Amino acid sequence: MTTPPHARLPHRADGLALAALLFAALCTLSAYGATSLVAAALGDLGVMNVGWKAMLWLSIAATACLFLPAVRALTAVRRASTALATGDLVSARIETAAAREHGWLTFGWGAFALIILGFASFVVMNDVAVGHTFFFLPLIQDKWWQVTRQFLINNIFIFVVAEILVLAWGLVVALARLMPGRAGQPIRALAILYCDIFRGLPAIVTLYLIGFGIPTSGLPDLIVPHIVGLFTDLSAMTVAEQRAATRIPVMWWCILALTLTYGAYVAEVYRAGIDSIHWSQIAAARSLGLSYMQTMRYVVVPQAVRRILAPLLNDFIGLQKDTALVQVVGVIDAFNQSRIIASNAFNLSAVTIVAILFVIITIPQARFVDRLIDRDNARMRAGG
Repeated sequence: MTTPPHARLPHRADGLALAALLFAALCTLSAYGATSLVAAALGDLGVMNVGWKAMLWLSIAATACLFLPAVRALTAVRRASTALATGDLVSARIETAAAREHGWLTFGWGAFALIILGFASFVVMNDVAVGHTFFFLPLIQDKWWQVTRQFLINNIFIFVVAEILVLAWGLVVALARLMPGRAGQPIRALAILYCDIFRGLPAIVTLYLIGFGIPTSGLPDLIVPHIVGLFTDLSAMTVAEQRAATRIPVMWWCILALTLTYGAYVAEVYRAGIDSIHWSQIAAARSLGLSYMQTMRYVVVPQAVRRILAPLLNDFIGLQKDTALVQVVGVIDAFNQSRIIASNAFNLSAVTIVAILFVIITIPQARFVDRLIDRDNARMRAGG
């Protein structure tokens, strides 16, 4: 019996289901080959044991699970054909959609498995030379605390202090750039000039100029002693003690440089958020007698901050990563410490520790901001 033309589905999923099944077979064969390569490398190193064998077989079994959605796709295709033959178009369309979903599910997780397997194969290539270079476990176990300690003392400290200053300074610059009226034109010009300059300068150049230039210029020696002298009697100290008491650590110059650099970026983010608030809210606030600054504080800025959480996170992740640049002015941060270890051991595994540390503190921040955004969106949809 021939199916009427109006009863035929425009797109069938037979080819996709068959391709998904073949792709699942390809991924399983790739898993077997990759695990065989890893097993041979572990055997050459003499570290192969029951635990590693179980993990390798578990990897193959996990990859073979791709057959489940592929087989479900084929089953859904058959059900769709049966429904179509009986004239049940609704069931046929439902089963076809299910077949497509299971087929693409196979391709998605298959691509994920191939990437993981490819990375494992990359690590053990060239007689595990790649793994020795980047993931030499004895060196990582021996030096991880030495690198982590500098990360906590310097990188995290610089990042947290600079982030607080950037939040405040960026808002000040954004408000200055949005200053209304002819009287605010010079302030707006200065804010625009600042943003243009420090967004154009690479962070490493700013760090170098401020970290080396200001202390070398002698400017702190003219200002700091007078400030410290208000709280401490410098006349009772020797010259060496006076210099030690009035010396500003290089770390604070790094914080200043990063604050100036990222303050320009964050100011633009603030400005975009403020500009996104409808002008009628500003007009309503001003008509109620609120000043410009009161309108910004109580009406505009709280709403703008909600909208710019994601862009702010991007800037803070960039700030967090750029703390590794402070090594150019001699600060012994985690990256500088890892470079010293790498040059002594002729191995880059210590630098891998730094990479892992940065990723570990970045991912929770991203997930936290995602949760804040979802909660705020849910509240907005509920009318809160």
